[in-house]
Amino acid sequence: MAPRLLAAGLVLAGALAVSACGPVTAPVTSVGAAPALAQLDTLVVRPQSSLAGYSRDAFGPAWSDEGSVELSGNSCPTRQDILARDLDGAVRAKDGCTVLSGVLHDRYTGRTIAFDRGPRTSLAVQIDHIVPLALGWQSGARELTAEQRLNYANDPENLIATDGPTNAGKGAKDAAAWMPPSPETHCWYASAQIRVKSKYRLSVAPAEKAALRTALESCPGADSGRAGADHR
Repeated sequence: MAPRLLAAGLVLAGALAVSACGPVTAPVTSVGAAPALAQLDTLVVRPQSSLAGYSRDAFGPAWSDEGSVELSGNSCPTRQDILARDLDGAVRAKDGCTVLSGVLHDRYTGRTIAFDRGPRTSLAVQIDHIVPLALGWQSGARELTAEQRLNYANDPENLIATDGPTNAGKGAKDAAAWMPPSPETHCWYASAQIRVKSKYRLSVAPAEKAALRTALESCPGADSGRAGADHR
């Protein structure tokens, strides 16, 4: 991610202040084809279950500060922490939490988006669950404890700030139905999805696994890792 403006104790004019909160873990970076393929092959393969019983409430309060080891206890909603992490030059209000402005170099689209908080502008940048909550439910999250689901919904490794309309278009689709518009992002995105699914012991559907495997072909070193990719 691009470096953030960090200056403890620096107060800007008016109501603005640069965040002095500690760093938040970034989503997993691309690790190359072979390690990601090996991790992909450890995931249980089975058809996605139904959405019966799913609700957003099953994953706890939205953007709860209590939902991850990395964020818990800093008193800031997860959305604000992810904005501060992912926006270049992110500026927070005097409350130390609310992100007022910054610049997003959007990984999904390759676009540069200026963010300014406001009723008509905030939705330009949204926070995406890399493995969507509904997809997680269909992949086994219904079997997790309430605490584990809260962690999953607020895990920085499963969250990224992105272009609002692109996030809305993704919805709860899996990798077989949706990949980021920027092809350069496919390696990273597949690696991140595999990492999260492995972390929470979630399954992959057959077509989803095939799509993730295809995306990993764009990773650095994919040719050397492809020999191990032939078995399914």
